[in-house]
Amino acid sequence: MGYECDSRFIAAHDLPAVLIDLARSRGIDSHHLLRGCELFYEDIVTGRARVSPAQFLRLIANARRLLDAPDSSFLFGQRLWPGHYGAASQLLEQADNLLQALQDLGRYRALLSPLLTPVLHLDEQYLHLYWRDSCGAAEQLPFLLEASMTAVVALARRQQHERLPWRLQFAYAEPRHVEQYWVHLSDELSFDRPSTVMSLPREYLLRPWPHAGATGAHIARQQCDQQLAQWGWQGSLLDELHAHLSAHIHQPLSLERVAEAFATSPATLKRKLSKHGSHFQERLDRARCELALYLYQVKGCSNDEVAQRLGFNDITNFRRSFKRWTGRVPSELGGLLCR
Repeated sequence: MGYECDSRFIAAHDLPAVLIDLARSRGIDSHHLLRGCELFYEDIVTGRARVSPAQFLRLIANARRLLDAPDSSFLFGQRLWPGHYGAASQLLEQADNLLQALQDLGRYRALLSPLLTPVLHLDEQYLHLYWRDSCGAAEQLPFLLEASMTAVVALARRQQHERLPWRLQFAYAEPRHVEQYWVHLSDELSFDRPSTVMSLPREYLLRPWPHAGATGAHIARQQCDQQLAQWGWQGSLLDELHAHLSAHIHQPLSLERVAEAFATSPATLKRKLSKHGSHFQERLDRARCELALYLYQVKGCSNDEVAQRLGFNDITNFRRSFKRWTGRVPSELGGLLCR
């Protein structure tokens, strides 16, 4: 069913160490930084410690509180990819182009982005990159979005030696530190939108990267696949549930039916979702909302087409549900920034 918020599989000396080193560079004591994380700095430097997403999220919460600086998430993001994380980072370093790097990032998200799932969509003119919460980030979600989007922007800029014309929209209000968005992300920003997405013209996706290496990337990909096979998962429980709901979205869905599809009991599935701060109806609504926004914004579908794809027979009921999901009726939605 995928990894869960308490699955200990994240190498503490990889992604968490990047944040730890950032905090230590600003004079933060590691003992205070790791408080409540069930982890000691001495464990990290052995190279054997593994942490769960929940522990990682607690580390992020501690770092945010102790650093108390508006640029923390952006500096963290600039240091993320590629890093010293073995085969997965080699894939990003040796990618042929930006599109391949983003595809590898999605495929090996458990290794490179275990807390947020990158979701790629391509239309005739643009790439659209969405981010889905993988493990119940709650109040840490804005920090993770800022860091992950900065990581992508910085990776592309380093490899292509130019600042790319990203256009970004965010599903939350403009923050007080918006100047950090201008510096680290883009001038083309929009807040209070239905979804968080970064878009880029397709012409930038296939420009060759200078360190591309087919042989090295092939070996690195094999090593990453072996790691995922050893774990027995590619994504999180919430990822797997989202994929199942999306694939059957036009059918009647219930906790009981979905639990049966996952070969577990309704009580167990309910307990697992509660552990992630969620419940079945919320996951179903999110799957419906994400698909609806994709159909409206990327595919340009009509109200009737979207309602039909989501299994609604009554267009009035669909509009009412859509407003509950997004706070807007479809006519107030508008397209993506680049449409």
